Amino acid sequence: MSAATSLFIPDPQTGAGSALHRSASPPISDEELAQRFRPIFERIAEGAVEREQSRSLAFDAVAWLRDAGFGALRVPQAYGGLGASLPQTFRLLVELGEADSNLPQIFRAHFAFVEERLNGKNEADRQRWLSLIVDGALFGAAMAEKTEGTETTVTLTKTGDHWLLDGYKFYSTGTIYASWIVAVALEGTEYVSLVLPTTAPGVTIEDDWDGFGQRLTGSGTTRFDKVVVRDDQILRRVSVEQPPKASYIIAYYQLFHLAALAGIARAVLKDAIAFTRAKTRTFAVPGKSSPRHDPLVQSVIGRLASLSFTADTLVDAVAEAIESSYQAATNGQEETQLYTSANIKAYQAQQIVIEQVLEATTSLFEIGGASATSETRRLDRYWRNARVLASHNPAIQRQRAIGDYWLNGTPPAGVLQAVIQSEAQAKSAAAASSSTS
Repeated sequence: MSAATSLFIPDPQTGAGSALHRSASPPISDEELAQRFRPIFERIAEGAVEREQSRSLAFDAVAWLRDAGFGALRVPQAYGGLGASLPQTFRLLVELGEADSNLPQIFRAHFAFVEERLNGKNEADRQRWLSLIVDGALFGAAMAEKTEGTETTVTLTKTGDHWLLDGYKFYSTGTIYASWIVAVALEGTEYVSLVLPTTAPGVTIEDDWDGFGQRLTGSGTTRFDKVVVRDDQILRRVSVEQPPKASYIIAYYQLFHLAALAGIARAVLKDAIAFTRAKTRTFAVPGKSSPRHDPLVQSVIGRLASLSFTADTLVDAVAEAIESSYQAATNGQEETQLYTSANIKAYQAQQIVIEQVLEATTSLFEIGGASATSETRRLDRYWRNARVLASHNPAIQRQRAIGDYWLNGTPPAGVLQAVIQSEAQAKSAAAASSSTS
């Protein structure tokens, strides 16, 4: 592959654009990234309220980002991408979350797929998929299911020279916007990770997510009806009883939600300032007045600014920890302790960011009065979106894992391994009981 990249950069007003060529060095700067993406973020923000009011999926916004090379943000320049670091990537995701908190979550599965390729050992696999991503391919995910436990019911069945995929997945975030799906299925006693085009015969993607927040992420159902899967679409096989491999992917997935939350805190602050500056009436003050000079209003704005700063700082700290893990793995160093440190820091940040961003989304209304509740403003979307993001990874379970780590040295991966082993033992016991009955 060429060490140069040629990506389409749309004009933020017209959507027209031209190719931008970049050599493999030096590393891309924050200023270059801002110049490339900030006009698109601003354009996305302009339509955020209207999309929320009409529940219009963000196809245009995703297309603007895709055409600007956002999906290739983490792809190394040697493969034709932008080669952004993890801290640079998450700073951009916070800014994107400020524009519309649905967007970082839409790209979560895509960026995780890229990260897996970067950490993989198969160069042919890496070149194949990264080249597609540089050309504009986006990946969604179909992983979770509505089952009593964590078991997988989607099946992969061998038929001649190919397999057939059957079943359905829920919480397929981003898949409705994607060109490829990353799915997990069960074949015998193995979990199989595979990819398939969203347009493959037998694939149906439904926008049936009914949460009261994050309503534009496309986190609905993906159905598979005898979908043909070939050898070159299978990424990995692992035994159902195999413990999860140590990595920073736990922290990586979590940080996407934290970045979106930090973006919400920024948006709350921005809207609170704009709302206050435009008002000419202070509660309980006769005649025309300026709330911006009211000490109580100033106090609320000061608190909102502090909450936003804390969220930004914690997201950046976790991103730096993940970057250290990534660099260690890339350089062939021992990285297990770095993985554990990054995952624990993500858990710890979650405890603070969730609480403080939810506080910000409620305190916002202290400076607005009844007019702040107008449907035309949709300021309620900040609390709804933050609450749904916070619910994706139960903080109370993470808090317990933090305590187990500090008291007993148990890494987060060890907690997950215990759950998997417990379920495997329960299945074995059930099978033995059934065979003797």
